[in-house]
Amino acid sequence: MNYSKKESIIEQVFIKSEKGFEMVNTNEEAVEHLLTRNVSEVIVRKDLKKALLSGKNLRIYIGVDPSSPVIHIGHAVGLRKLKEFQDLGHQVIFLIGDFTGRIGDPTDKKAQRVPLTEKEVLENAKTYLDQAGKILDIKKAEIRYNAEWLDQLKFEDVVKLAANFTVQQMIERDMFQERLKGGKPIGLHEFLYPLMVGYDSVALDVDVEMGGTDQTFNMLAGRTLMKALKGKEKQVLTVPLLVGTDGRKMSKSYGNVIGVTDPANDMFGKVMSIKDELIVQYFTLCTDRTDEEVKKIEKDLKDGENPRDLKFQLAKDIVSLYHGEKEAEKAAAEFEKIFKNKEKPSEMPKASFKKGDKLVDILVNAKIISSKSEARRLIQQNGVKDNDRTVTDIDYALDLGKHVVQVGKRRFIELNG
Repeated sequence: MNYSKKESIIEQVFIKSEKGFEMVNTNEEAVEHLLTRNVSEVIVRKDLKKALLSGKNLRIYIGVDPSSPVIHIGHAVGLRKLKEFQDLGHQVIFLIGDFTGRIGDPTDKKAQRVPLTEKEVLENAKTYLDQAGKILDIKKAEIRYNAEWLDQLKFEDVVKLAANFTVQQMIERDMFQERLKGGKPIGLHEFLYPLMVGYDSVALDVDVEMGGTDQTFNMLAGRTLMKALKGKEKQVLTVPLLVGTDGRKMSKSYGNVIGVTDPANDMFGKVMSIKDELIVQYFTLCTDRTDEEVKKIEKDLKDGENPRDLKFQLAKDIVSLYHGEKEAEKAAAEFEKIFKNKEKPSEMPKASFKKGDKLVDILVNAKIISSKSEARRLIQQNGVKDNDRTVTDIDYALDLGKHVVQVGKRRFIELNG
């Protein structure tokens, strides 16, 4: 893109959609469902409902920073809601934060994040479209990267953007207050993050922004900038946050993430591992079950139905969404074979080794375990078996021959040497 050197980029309207528009569905029941099911808050609800019923083709976006290569079913809560807008004929935008991902969102962080390089961010984002395509119709979506405009900002532009906010507004955020009380540093660049993601709304000229409840502050920053720079009211829709399989925030670092492109068998097993108290939340946020069906499931659980049976159905529901019903049935049968009948998987990855190779090294090299420290930890916790015998020595080396190694409850590998 070419810009006049005399003009400030924030004074230009430079984003134009090249996508064609569809006829908009204004069915009131569909609109009401969109605004209520799995929605935490709409700012401002009456205005957004009026716009949806007007027949106007709205521009709605959701942004994802590629801080990790995985789009998980927690992200999918928002993406599934975005798909509802798309199904009604509106223009949806999937924004990849290749610029903001380098800085890192300070939201909910108790310490400063380690910045990522441009190379790391782009590597993480490499498969994002394939993953988002599990939910959205990518061919009809507008795909954008925010480095397109944020890389162009001059220092003068940043100062103008910052003038729309006060230090008091920024410092009042909970995670900053916690750090102040704990004597931990707050980077000045962390105050700039809401400005950057807020400016995305201006650059994209959107009508609506969507995100998790943890993104409310950032999305409202965009609402402020839209009003200040374009005189336009941007609506904000937040969706609930899905916790991880262990009840903590869904995070790769906790190992409690279910990725939308996880293999069917892995996805099934991970769903079966969720805490019993999360069953209703997962049925609500991760499946197409109606409110009435979810209420019945909640009642059945309270009336004493076996949580395992409900999780079994939940796992089939979720795997069906991302892999189809046929694969879900196969994954269910495989799970029964391994965990109920105590048999080995029908298929498992294979690797070779040389005499004297340590099991820790083999498992890491085969990418069954991500690091040697994790492998040692699992062995110390009796979480690794070689031909059904528990491995207790972190320096354990394999004898030549065939070995079926089990890591945790769900991971298996056949080793030959």
